[in-house]
Amino acid sequence: MANLFAPAYKNAPYWWEATPRPRLPGVTPPARADVVIVGSGYTGLCAALPIARAGRSTVVLDAEDAGWGCSTRNGGQVSTSLKPGFDDLAPLHGEERAFAMVKEGHNALAFIDALIRTEGIDCNWERVGRFTGAHNTTQYEALGRKIANQKKGLEIEAQLVSPAEQRNEIGTDAYCGGIVYPAHGALDPAKYHQGLLDRALAAGAAVIPHCPVQAIERDGTGFTVTTPRGRVSARDVIVATNGYTAPVTPELRRRVIPIGSYIIATEPLDPTLVARLMPKARVISDTRRIVVYYRLSPDRRRILFGGRVALMETDPRVTAPKLHAELTTIFPELAQTRVTHSWLGFVAYTFDTMPHLGKWSDGLYYAMGYCGSGVSLATYFGTRIGQQVLGLKEGRTALDGLDFPTRPFYAGVPWFLAPTLIWYRLRDRVNF
Repeated sequence: MANLFAPAYKNAPYWWEATPRPRLPGVTPPARADVVIVGSGYTGLCAALPIARAGRSTVVLDAEDAGWGCSTRNGGQVSTSLKPGFDDLAPLHGEERAFAMVKEGHNALAFIDALIRTEGIDCNWERVGRFTGAHNTTQYEALGRKIANQKKGLEIEAQLVSPAEQRNEIGTDAYCGGIVYPAHGALDPAKYHQGLLDRALAAGAAVIPHCPVQAIERDGTGFTVTTPRGRVSARDVIVATNGYTAPVTPELRRRVIPIGSYIIATEPLDPTLVARLMPKARVISDTRRIVVYYRLSPDRRRILFGGRVALMETDPRVTAPKLHAELTTIFPELAQTRVTHSWLGFVAYTFDTMPHLGKWSDGLYYAMGYCGSGVSLATYFGTRIGQQVLGLKEGRTALDGLDFPTRPFYAGVPWFLAPTLIWYRLRDRVNF
């Protein structure tokens, strides 16, 4: 397509149109605080909220604007998922703990729903349901077995969609049937972040942008946190940096794998076409290892389409044509549709594909590694780590004490990512 980019194209998230990055004052951090939180995304703000409301002096520091990272760059799809299922976890942790771990994913979806409603956060939250398309017949059969063999007590409402019924869910023949999860939802991630930020500020937390943490050092029973604007003495520190974890916390950095996920937004589409392509406004993903994910914008006018289409990190303007090609493979009708926005955000994977939270050996608290399901998991585990700092029993989770693995020769730069992606792409082309 010769003119892929619309005249007003932006190399920036579509979500920032309605919710620009907040302009917070670049103040000097206080000399002392009860708790310093590194990172002002969902994890950091959800940790700050219970701590500040408990009357503890709380300082949230960020190297960029508040929420500049993946908290305002993601696709806004919300699910129940931990990546491993019960059958994966039971041999490693025993059936009782595996059951509790999987349940935490269910808890996270219920938690974010309740939080949005209780706090009255205006973020276009809807339980639109998810359609997961089977990219081959083997995967369709696997989805059927998945529904039929759910562990008692861990059942998720799900409906198998045959190839013959598929166009009731999505206007394409690119999949071999699929599955619908009616409870899954969608929101505007930047509006959601702004709602959390407003409530954290109202609770008394200080959120200071453009104030990168340069060092965190043990100081007696607490910590000294060094920034370009001065030092802060704190009793507790929470690292809430996820896919943006920096060398300042090297032991945590070598345990998360930052992976760039790229998204495009189309120009506004004809409502009749939208109704034919995505008649139920589901959030959509598929069964490929190199997954794509897409949805309608909250106003039902655009398609937001994301995935991993580059072996190495690059400019979102470079990946936009590749994403557009993936989109038009599914929806050939969109071949002449232009792109108005293209952007990148870093998710954090872990070597065991599990989220992790707790207290590191030097006393630092952390929560990170959401493996692409960060909207609900960061909200839930961010809140739980804040409650753990307060010593509340509500902060306990089934993931407490879980070993946080790394690999030899890994220091935070995923040199192995490109060959892994090549292998996964080859597997996706084979019918198994």
